[in-house]
Amino acid sequence: MLGYYIHDLNPFLIEFGSGWGIRYYGLAYVTGFLAWYYGLRWFRTKGWSVLSDEQISELLLYTVLGVLVGGRLGYCVLYDWAETARNPINVIAFWHGGLRGMASHGGIAGALVGFLLWARKARCDGWAVADNAAVLAPVGIFFGRVANFINGELWGRASEMPWAVIFPDSGTHAPRHPSQIYEAFGEGVLLGWLMVWLRSRNPKPSGQVAAAFFMVYGLIRVGLEMLREPDPGDPLWAGFSRGQWFSVGLCVCGAALWRWRGSGSKGVRD
Repeated sequence: MLGYYIHDLNPFLIEFGSGWGIRYYGLAYVTGFLAWYYGLRWFRTKGWSVLSDEQISELLLYTVLGVLVGGRLGYCVLYDWAETARNPINVIAFWHGGLRGMASHGGIAGALVGFLLWARKARCDGWAVADNAAVLAPVGIFFGRVANFINGELWGRASEMPWAVIFPDSGTHAPRHPSQIYEAFGEGVLLGWLMVWLRSRNPKPSGQVAAAFFMVYGLIRVGLEMLREPDPGDPLWAGFSRGQWFSVGLCVCGAALWRWRGSGSKGVRD
């Protein structure tokens, strides 16, 4: 039998005691937001954005709020509704694990709402903002998935592959797919490369790059979650988990958005 790696990573970079400290998961969010800020400044040099530093800073605030609120509400409503209905205060109970308990689908929706609200206030093209966000979002997703692996959560199904990992928190000693790493490369590296390529072919943003992000992210997520262990109590339907069905819905929304924005885009830069 192969000597499989037994996961024993500490989720804290620095721990102050009693479950408080600087978590790698929190740092993943910080890294993603920094990539958003500095990425938009870099996009100016490529002619992909005309936003000033002041506008980028204000947009960053809307983005942070959208991601955090959307991600948290998404988790509570989509994955933990019974507990949320029983004890609504848990929605803001960050003292029970900080940012753990976030849903990526909710974070994506929250970010999009944040972009559009800011764009309406600033009288800018919100879909143009969303196109640039589609290029930068995979950076945050990549680090978020790596943080999932460090936390020893969202493990994969049982596997005998040489790179399989034993996750003690799974309740068994069976080696499993490190599905967090698969998703880091699929939803981060591969998706990011495709978005950069597509954005470079669409110098006048229209919302179609954002639409492509929804479709490609959804497809990658549906495929890779075939190797991920479903959450306890997840009512599988037609063999798909809730996360996979939400991803299918994201693909449908992306296809509709692609058609809508393709038929009426004005090609206004953000």
